[in-house]
Amino acid sequence: MSFDLANKVRPDFPILDRIVRGGNALVYLDSAATSQKPNQVIDAEAQYYREINATIHRSGHELGELASAAYEEARQNIAGFVGAKAQNLIFTKNATEGLNLVAYAFLNATLMHRNGQTKYAQYALNPGDVILLTEMEHHANMVPWQHIAQLTGAAIKYIPVSDDGVLELSEDLFTNNCKIIAVTHQSNVLGTINDVAKIAEYANAIGAHLILDACQSVPHLPTNLENLNVAAAAWSGHKMLGPTGVGCLFLSDDLLLGLPPFLLGGNMIENVTFEKSTYRSDNGKFEAGTMNIAQVIGLSAAATYLSEIGLDRVHQHEVGLTRKALTALLEMPGIRVLGPSEMSIRGGLISFEVNGVHPHDVSQYLDANGIAIRAGHHCAWPLHRRLGAVASSRASFYLYNTEAEVEQFLAAVSEIRSYFKVA
Repeated sequence: MSFDLANKVRPDFPILDRIVRGGNALVYLDSAATSQKPNQVIDAEAQYYREINATIHRSGHELGELASAAYEEARQNIAGFVGAKAQNLIFTKNATEGLNLVAYAFLNATLMHRNGQTKYAQYALNPGDVILLTEMEHHANMVPWQHIAQLTGAAIKYIPVSDDGVLELSEDLFTNNCKIIAVTHQSNVLGTINDVAKIAEYANAIGAHLILDACQSVPHLPTNLENLNVAAAAWSGHKMLGPTGVGCLFLSDDLLLGLPPFLLGGNMIENVTFEKSTYRSDNGKFEAGTMNIAQVIGLSAAATYLSEIGLDRVHQHEVGLTRKALTALLEMPGIRVLGPSEMSIRGGLISFEVNGVHPHDVSQYLDANGIAIRAGHHCAWPLHRRLGAVASSRASFYLYNTEAEVEQFLAAVSEIRSYFKVA
């Protein structure tokens, strides 16, 4: 396995030259939380503000036309990055907003159906209906659905996770009363890459809407949402080298045309009178108000950057780093790794426990050595409880990480139990 990719791209990431605590060079292993940004993304966002800053889809002057064109060109580029059509892509502030948008659109459909608007019947949730989640979901793809279930009377059920971090898929779970199935493509704790194609097959057989949390897959794996056959998918720009403050939501034609809007206001309307309003039927129906224009343009630059490198190459680089780290951690005394040991179903992150040492102490010890990781429950509290872990430490890798950084990380982890006198 060659690790040349990191050395090639690192000059594009100015923050990686930073000297951090204790005079150490930064080793950034927290890309699952947020990725670092290349100059190409930083420059694209700055260029928008310097040269064409204006509101979109409103102003008829030259800057407004240029801004609108740049925004829609970005939509086209980002949609192509995930194998979707531009008209099916909606911009949000992050994946959490995107998942909430879908959940509350279903709630609005339910309320409107109960108020006599029969056109929303296929999206209405009723007592006896099931929203099927997995035990490995991030809070963003669990808490909104729990709330919607409480308001509509639908029931929440879960696809169980095995002790080694793999979904225990069974066709028996996918009953005819399942209306919504919400799953993560890749777990942000376990690293498990789920068989979305198989889940989609089950979902489509019963007419359920499959909602995908793609936060940990779109930045790292070649992803074609049309081929995956999902009804909706959400991901965040800041995890794929893009700016903060922008997320993406893919909606199938069915949901795009059929669901009522969630946020109401300017730009998403068709007509407004003192008595009532009517709404657009295209993706603009879900983009109320002034959008995050500069961030969308920056995200488009990130999509171009990753496309030019190739997601296959990015994934293989991460697999090599993760395999090296995983092999060593599994052999270290006093270390428990969460998730599968088989790399064929694992992405580029590893969550682990150090026996006798709290994850926050693990993180602080590594930070003192210049190594940035994540410690906590990673917005997946129920999963940690299921696995008998209070919390965990997580190292996550991306295209700019080197083999030497993994070796530094492993050397530091091997010292932790001795340092805290629990070895």
